[in-house]
Amino acid sequence: MEDPRQTPTAASGRRVAGPQGTQLFSAEELSRLASEVGPASDGRASVHEPVLEGANAGLEGRRFSLRAGRQTIGRRGDNDIVVNDPSVSSAHAWIINQQGHYVVMNTLSTNGTFVNDTRIHEATIKHGDRIRFGQAEFVFLTRESSGRGRLGVIAVVAALVLAGVAALAWWFLS
Repeated sequence: MEDPRQTPTAASGRRVAGPQGTQLFSAEELSRLASEVGPASDGRASVHEPVLEGANAGLEGRRFSLRAGRQTIGRRGDNDIVVNDPSVSSAHAWIINQQGHYVVMNTLSTNGTFVNDTRIHEATIKHGDRIRFGQAEFVFLTRESSGRGRLGVIAVVAALVLAGVAALAWWFLS
């Protein structure tokens, strides 16, 4: 008798359809297919895939992409977002996408959940809100900051203007 955990295959080695045409995959084949797809996120914040970005020591620069549905946050390893900080409870909070609006909900944590320094049980969050789980602080981002790009453009324009003024001064003085 065949091993029931194996995927049925034809003599050619190709996968066979199950009842009603359902394609059957082995666990190994699913793992291989998942690894070929790779990560779905590039870590950049967008309205469709916001991120929590660490804001205090030990978390600075760490980004957690938020997906549709509910994500758990806590210290325990089975959470969707694991925060290894002693002030964070093992199952501290949830972040829920409710039709495009993100809601953070405290789940009876010891040290509380805060949005913009106000202790909450449940709150809708928006771009730029500071969220704190115990002492671990994050910023909720739905877009990338464009401030760095503007400063760079301003600096280049200022340098060009200064160079132009210097060239004119040299020309008049010569």
